Amino acid sequence: MEYRTLGRSGAVVSSYSLGTMTFGAEATEETSHAILDSYFAVGGNFIDTADVYSAGVSEEIIGRWLAKRPEARDKAVIATKGRFPMGTAPNDVGTSRRHLSRALDDSLRRLGVEQIDLYQMHAWDPITPLEETLRFLDDSVSRGKIAYYGFSNFLGWQLTKAVHVARANGWNPPVTLQPQYSLLVREIESEIVPAALDAGIGLLPWSPLGGGWLSGKYKRDQPPAGATRLGENPERGMEAWKARNDNPRTWAVIDAVEDIAAARGVSPTQVALAWLVDRPAVTSVILGVRTEEQLAGNLAAAELQLSPDETNRLTQVSQPGTGVYPYGPMAQEQRSRKIEGGR
Repeated sequence: MEYRTLGRSGAVVSSYSLGTMTFGAEATEETSHAILDSYFAVGGNFIDTADVYSAGVSEEIIGRWLAKRPEARDKAVIATKGRFPMGTAPNDVGTSRRHLSRALDDSLRRLGVEQIDLYQMHAWDPITPLEETLRFLDDSVSRGKIAYYGFSNFLGWQLTKAVHVARANGWNPPVTLQPQYSLLVREIESEIVPAALDAGIGLLPWSPLGGGWLSGKYKRDQPPAGATRLGENPERGMEAWKARNDNPRTWAVIDAVEDIAAARGVSPTQVALAWLVDRPAVTSVILGVRTEEQLAGNLAAAELQLSPDETNRLTQVSQPGTGVYPYGPMAQEQRSRKIEGGR
């Protein structure tokens, strides 16, 4: 397992982190604990959760695992998130000081820890003044309730504004951003990746397999069935499945991934993850699994190093549409120079 610093902080995390949105929903507590054991056994140390995952149950499952394995707490870097509703009252949502103070204390209690290593705003709040949110986070660092903070699902301008507001006020700056990012979803390279590189923010990509599309489980023009999330519950997202299935780019990317996988004798999952983990600004790729077998298959990517030719092929075939001004060909060339030369 490779280790990297958490953005510009001094904390060190494994290049593959364990996402726990399935804990308490698609994975029982027993299975979740087995997944955590397996993950730490191979050198992983970075756990990502959120208060809304299974309405707090994910944090509770992790907390009970930590309580049974006190030696793991010294090794583990725990990340959670707050922002979305955990109740029905008007103030049970957002990034106000009022809501976050309660959300943070509740997460600390469910996890059974005195400090959360990385506390993340789960999304932008258009209502709360940014200064209020950042001051709360800075205060929480000073009080020892959190070590670092970051964001999730922010736009490029929102990330940049937060960085500069924190610096202008002498507050602790953010260290990470959690965006959706994969070979099939590269739009963040227009604004977000350059903003992260400029600020020294580490990216923590979620949905690195494009909702399972890059694992090889879906076939062209064949609606999913059986042991897949869409197969088990087609109402969950068949409209999105059709849009992706009808896009020629989807299958050009999948064909390239599968060609490289077959030539190297590895799985498509390993190829897709190996490409993403080496993208500029990426600190740790979040793996969301339901079983120990899925975890083992994902973590095998840590042993795979793509060649420059393989990387270039995947990068070229997965280029997102250039769009119109200011995201036309000239901007794409400038952006590519910044991103590819930014490491």
